[in-house]
Amino acid sequence: MFSHAVTALSIGTCFYRPQVPKRVWILGAICGAFPDIDVVGFHYGIHYGDFWGHRGFTHSLAFAVLLAGVVVLVASRTHLVRISRMSLAFYVFLATASHGVLDAMTNGGLGVAFFSPLDDGRYFFPWRPILVSPISAGRFFSARGYAILQNEFLWIWLPCIVFAILVLFLRRRGWGSRPNYASQ
Repeated sequence: MFSHAVTALSIGTCFYRPQVPKRVWILGAICGAFPDIDVVGFHYGIHYGDFWGHRGFTHSLAFAVLLAGVVVLVASRTHLVRISRMSLAFYVFLATASHGVLDAMTNGGLGVAFFSPLDDGRYFFPWRPILVSPISAGRFFSARGYAILQNEFLWIWLPCIVFAILVLFLRRRGWGSRPNYASQ
């Protein structure tokens, strides 16, 4: 969960503007972790491999699009953010979709239903360096959980930190900034 939020915040550096309130980045971090809401299904008899099961529909690209649409709709009606609708939608989509991408790089589970509801298949990437995290909090706070955090720091947090620094550096150098024609 923490690593999904870190990834979303790292992606957020591509959309950063000083006038955008911090709640946008918090929202992105929540959306990055949100696909794991599907674990609630275990308590209601939903099996891991089912449509609503873990790493099922909520980990799909279609779900990322739907969540981005809902977030933009709510945000535009409440005027909570000072970021364009398109930028907010793209940020939330990437933050949410990154969850499935990271899960597809783990060494356990049944794979990710990227193309649900059109395709029930579950997929992994060929390269899977990330240790799968236990679903229960009790098992996470253990020696194995500590090993998983170390692994995620190496394979997720460090690349995210490097990515964020690189994006911020390039933006300071003028990359990705829009010209201000009004001042000319």
